[in-house]
Amino acid sequence: MMFSKLKNIPAQAKTPANPVEESLKRVLWLKIGLLVFFAVVAGRLVWIQVIQSPKYKEIAKRQYEVKVPLLSERGNIYDRNGKILVSSSMAVSYAADPKVVGDDAEKIAERFASVFRESKKDEYLAKLRKKDSRYVYLERRANPQTALRINAKYFDGLIQTNEPKRIYHYDHVAGQALGFTDIDNNGLSGIEREFDKQLKGTDGFIIMQRDGLGRKRPTVDYPTVEPVNGNNIVLTIDLDYQSVAEEELRKGIERNNAQSGLVVMLEPKTGEVLAMASYPSINPNNYTRADSAASKNRVITDIFEPGSVFKLVTVSAALENEIIKPEQKFYAEKGTYKPKGRPRPITDVHKYGNITFREAVELSSNIVMAKASDLIGAEKLYTTARNYGFGIPTGVELPAEVSGQLKKPSQWSRTTLNAMAYGYEVGVTPLQIAVAYAAVANGGVLMKPYILKQILNEHNEVTFETTPQTIRKVVSKETADTIRSFLRGVVERGTAPSARSEAVMIAGKTGTSRKIVDGKYSTSSHTASFVGMFPVNNPQVVCLVMLDNPKALGYYGGVASAPIVKGIAEKVIATSNNFAQQQSAPPVGKEFLATPDVRTLEVESATNTLSSLGFKVETTGEGTIVLKQTPAPGTKIPKGETIRLATAGIATTVAGGYTIVPDLKGLSLRRALNRLTMARLDVDVNGSGVVASQSLKAGEQVKIGTRISINCEPKQLSVMTSL
Repeated sequence: MMFSKLKNIPAQAKTPANPVEESLKRVLWLKIGLLVFFAVVAGRLVWIQVIQSPKYKEIAKRQYEVKVPLLSERGNIYDRNGKILVSSSMAVSYAADPKVVGDDAEKIAERFASVFRESKKDEYLAKLRKKDSRYVYLERRANPQTALRINAKYFDGLIQTNEPKRIYHYDHVAGQALGFTDIDNNGLSGIEREFDKQLKGTDGFIIMQRDGLGRKRPTVDYPTVEPVNGNNIVLTIDLDYQSVAEEELRKGIERNNAQSGLVVMLEPKTGEVLAMASYPSINPNNYTRADSAASKNRVITDIFEPGSVFKLVTVSAALENEIIKPEQKFYAEKGTYKPKGRPRPITDVHKYGNITFREAVELSSNIVMAKASDLIGAEKLYTTARNYGFGIPTGVELPAEVSGQLKKPSQWSRTTLNAMAYGYEVGVTPLQIAVAYAAVANGGVLMKPYILKQILNEHNEVTFETTPQTIRKVVSKETADTIRSFLRGVVERGTAPSARSEAVMIAGKTGTSRKIVDGKYSTSSHTASFVGMFPVNNPQVVCLVMLDNPKALGYYGGVASAPIVKGIAEKVIATSNNFAQQQSAPPVGKEFLATPDVRTLEVESATNTLSSLGFKVETTGEGTIVLKQTPAPGTKIPKGETIRLATAGIATTVAGGYTIVPDLKGLSLRRALNRLTMARLDVDVNGSGVVASQSLKAGEQVKIGTRISINCEPKQLSVMTSL
């Protein structure tokens, strides 16, 4: 009952809220909200304007500033005589800002396709619509004449800049040695790579202001850093020697139907590289079209089993250690010799009986060299090879040089001693072979080869100069002289009669080695070599020629390679003023020599040539040019006989530093070069054979040192004359 009553008691009514208090509470919450909002905004502003200020400043700068690189000019490359081989010229590059180009992309792509290549239109469009980039290249290093056809100023967002482009003035000449650069002027091979830092210089930049249309404008408010141009490089290479060597190598390869070949020429007294080439050659101006294998400088990158040219080591070890005398006799086993314990016999090309050690060198007997190695022993043979520099990089200033392969005696097999004596079971580079023979030419003193002569700054002031570096004395002068007489005998009586020349006395050694194919020595694939030195009495050039797999005329070094060295020597002697007058040599071999043709040569040059062969010379007339000679060219007469030269005057120079351009048409290249040397004119030669045309008119007066271009064509049968 009580409970039910309580349930019926009404609840107390709520007190109505005060409107004023409610209003104050709302205002308070609004204020708190506003404070929080302003605190967040203030914090955000602090975050953006203070903490992340550098980031947003950089974003803002990108909208109105652009950093334009100022590229340094890559240094030039010169030959030893100051003739420019490589330089840089300015080309035009085009880039675009896709965000600014916008709707003009189609028009720009069409314009570029019409100027450069129609098939590239889609490629241009893809670049122009690349929204994630603000700078894309459309064309690099184009001909400046194209700027007139593009008219970049009419397109928003299109950027035109000047960039240096590498120019190789003689195309393929010394292509592998010089190397090439990529699109950004970075050296990729050869001299360009080896001296990239010196040649490249340091790029600069300029900050420019960009307006709303994307156009760049310079302003004094922004800094400019000027570029520092690269240094210039002077090489030891002689452009004339290099050109002659490459031309004779090319003709020799074609004549012998060889796969490839190489040539290297050294100055033995200093170690300077005078010429270095491989064929097939490359044109650094269009290096992207070249076979990657052809881009290698095989003179320093490839290893060969040298064959008989390595007999120099065996001969040196035998003579220097007084183990064998030059006239000591050996039995050559009639061409086949099988030492005890050898799986295969040692063979000679010809069946010789008893021959002297000298004759064994001249006739290139493998059997006698093997027998000599048994007397010499492993240690002395290895030490001599090492002293000549085999198994060690020469250190020439070129990239990718290899060391070759020369095993220590502890690693030799039962066959190594005999095999190494005639050039097998050893790996060498062509440059190592040339350096070793240069030591013999230099009286037994081994010089470090080098190709860098000087480094010049952009004002052509010498900042570095290479000096000749003696490595060691390998053999005595007496031994070197004896070996040189052996090498002269190779040409006079031995395996290289094709190297005999009426113009210059050459000494040298032939080499023929079988190549390894599929792990076995091939009977149909060979390397043919000849390394010569000239003039023999005072060698100033050592020249090595190697042909890969010659087939047309024979695969022996004396048949395939020796004539190439002869051709190089004769042209170098005839066209160069670098050869001092040589004293006549004591009679060696035959007593009669054919008189060389010295007609149209300068009297001094003709006299030097004849004297070097042992002839006496008498001249009549007061001229400077040989007009006639008695006896006639090709007549065989004893050494020491007198050759009479009738001279005629030919006007070459006039007062005031001027010279008269000679008439060269119809002359052989050799005689044309002689005439130009006398006239003190520089020359560019195109082709080979006889002169068909010349860029300067005959009889014209020009300044001394003016460059003339001559175009040569192969001789026709109707005009062929004896040289």
